[in-house]
Amino acid sequence: MNNYELMVIFTPVLSEDEFKAAQKKYTTLVTEAGGSIVHENPWGLRSLAYPIQKKTTGLYWVLEYKAPSDFNEKLKIQLLRDENVLRHLCTKLDKYAVEYNAKKASGVNTGTEKAVEV
Repeated sequence: MNNYELMVIFTPVLSEDEFKAAQKKYTTLVTEAGGSIVHENPWGLRSLAYPIQKKTTGLYWVLEYKAPSDFNEKLKIQLLRDENVLRHLCTKLDKYAVEYNAKKASGVNTGTEKAVEV
């Protein structure tokens, strides 16, 4: 089982319920393949750096999960077939990235935060 991070940009025309249903679809896909969800973070509506399919905004969603290495090809096929997905990126996390994400998710100071002036 390897650690992965998946970032998906969904089309901005999805309603809140459709956005949650799409998230549930992919989390279910991971768990059915024998994987486990480590952390899920829906960022919501954000501006895109450049227009994609004539859209300037997108619904961002980040998923950290553990899964067998052969699962990613199946996931990629599902993401490419989905009309609601504008872009996706799946990266394999090394042990340092897993440790950093765990610290960040638990609220521990990672040393990369900006100092706030009062």
